[in-house]
Amino acid sequence: MMPFLWKDLEDLMRSLLKRFIKCDALPTSPYKLVRLDVKDKKLWLGPKDVDIGMGAAALIKGLSGPKGRVGELSVLQFKTECQGALSEICKKALDKCPLKYATVHNMMCLDPRKIYSNPDECLKKLKCLIEKFLLDKQLKGGIPSGDIISQQFEKALSNEARSLEFANFQPSVSRVDTFLSENLSSYTDLWNFCKKLLLLSHGQAEVERGFSINKEVETCNMSEETVVTQRLICDQVKVCGGVTQVPITKELMSYCASARSRYRAHLEEEKKKREREEHSKKRKYVEDDLCQLKKKKKSFLEMCSSLEKDADRLAEQAESSAGSKMATLITESNCLRRRAKDKRKELTELDAEIEKKIAELAKLS
Repeated sequence: MMPFLWKDLEDLMRSLLKRFIKCDALPTSPYKLVRLDVKDKKLWLGPKDVDIGMGAAALIKGLSGPKGRVGELSVLQFKTECQGALSEICKKALDKCPLKYATVHNMMCLDPRKIYSNPDECLKKLKCLIEKFLLDKQLKGGIPSGDIISQQFEKALSNEARSLEFANFQPSVSRVDTFLSENLSSYTDLWNFCKKLLLLSHGQAEVERGFSINKEVETCNMSEETVVTQRLICDQVKVCGGVTQVPITKELMSYCASARSRYRAHLEEEKKKREREEHSKKRKYVEDDLCQLKKKKKSFLEMCSSLEKDADRLAEQAESSAGSKMATLITESNCLRRRAKDKRKELTELDAEIEKKIAELAKLS
């Protein structure tokens, strides 16, 4: 339905926007329409003129009459809220609207009624689509192939007999792909290109349908692999045309007969895989611990070396000093040496721990 999408979407969006936006503020171009700032209150109608629909208007009229329970101020407030809701809806719709894409606009060239009423414009739009495919490197054969497609389309447009067929096309009676196949299949390159265009999707219905099937086949505690397998079975049954149409071949019967032994082998393989993963995790933890201990040892060695250097420096200063200053320097030097000695003890314990981790790592190899 892509050839009809542009016009239908434009009409839909205009009908929604006219409900709460001034008519003279609506752009004539669909490209500008999708870029309209619907949140700009300067473009909005007054609350009294907002179109909330005939049903809602009739109900409000009954409630706000002479004997009604709703005041005029409440009605205006309700319409203002409706206007805000409509602006949010339209903003979300315009953000995702395909009208912003030139490809959707150019797809109008496959509308048989447009082909009859304005063949020159359709030819121009088809050439734009060919250029887009060439830029995206999606057209096999490159530029020569594009020239052949445009020439064949031009030839089809000039065919008077086909022109009458295009004029009599009714979307409510015939499918556009079937109709185009009947009239363009004699032009091989053109029809192959048209099939690519008709396969372009503007939605995600197929994906949503897949989620629905997944929901039907799922049960409690079902793993991902089981869901995938169930979907493969469903798809194959669908391709065959139903459960009763699935061919029972010799290979299928043999495969089913050996299913239990293959399942046991699969469970055994999964068990080994889990054991390997656990072993790998343990080894990784030991390696990380060993790496941290080595970093700690390096830090301790640097600290001991620094403390001993500072102690020697203070001792040398004490030799050239006298009195209380000499006593202070010797005290500080001795204090640093004691700290260095304590760190050396910690370093010995750290070496023992490193040796233990290396032995543990060797066992896990």
